[in-house]
Amino acid sequence: MRIVGLTGGIASGKSTVSNLFKSHDIPVVDADVVAREVLKKGSGGWKKVVEAFGEEILLDNGEVNRPKLGQIVFADPDKRQFLNRLLAPYISSGIFWEVAKLWLKGYRVIVLDVPLLFEAKMDKFTTPIIVVWVDPETQIQRLLARDKSNEEDGRNRINAQMPLEDKKSKADIVIDNTGSLDDLNEQFQKVLVRVTGPLTWCQFWRSRQGVSIILASLSSGVVLCAKAFNNNRS
Repeated sequence: MRIVGLTGGIASGKSTVSNLFKSHDIPVVDADVVAREVLKKGSGGWKKVVEAFGEEILLDNGEVNRPKLGQIVFADPDKRQFLNRLLAPYISSGIFWEVAKLWLKGYRVIVLDVPLLFEAKMDKFTTPIIVVWVDPETQIQRLLARDKSNEEDGRNRINAQMPLEDKKSKADIVIDNTGSLDDLNEQFQKVLVRVTGPLTWCQFWRSRQGVSIILASLSSGVVLCAKAFNNNRS
């Protein structure tokens, strides 16, 4: 099984690339979706966050007010790191089970869409690693246009993440999203060819098909050994 790592920065266009993979029938495990599940009312993650940040971060229906929580942690690095540590075990577990379900379904290639891929040390489980990159000015302008937020809040959110230049230096594949959607699509088609190519032997033996072959071979070996043992006894 090939687990492709996909990351980028806020407003870099990572979600657009993620949707392109989905449109080509490549399953995507989205860490943001898992994180939303982790924060659902009554869950273990929800209880931890309410205990740490108080009930003032809740909406009237008891769900976490995510924008309000975001404002708190993006303005305070210590609180942000604390929140990440608090939720990391729940998010990691959720991602693992999503990957496991896709493995059981027999998918040979999946995409792991994780904004904090490097920060959470999940990059070591993925190959290749794709970074969706834009220059800093394009990033802030797109963020302000998308979220209608003020510049201070926007820059706080950008500065809360690893700089895109640092992520770019760690990538196997860089998608430059400073251009048009057509430019992005053209780059994506080349990336698609690369990530859907033949699996390496290591990736193949980790796939469901590879494991099935191993188990079948072991079972055959056990049967043959048992027959040989019984023949020798007789």
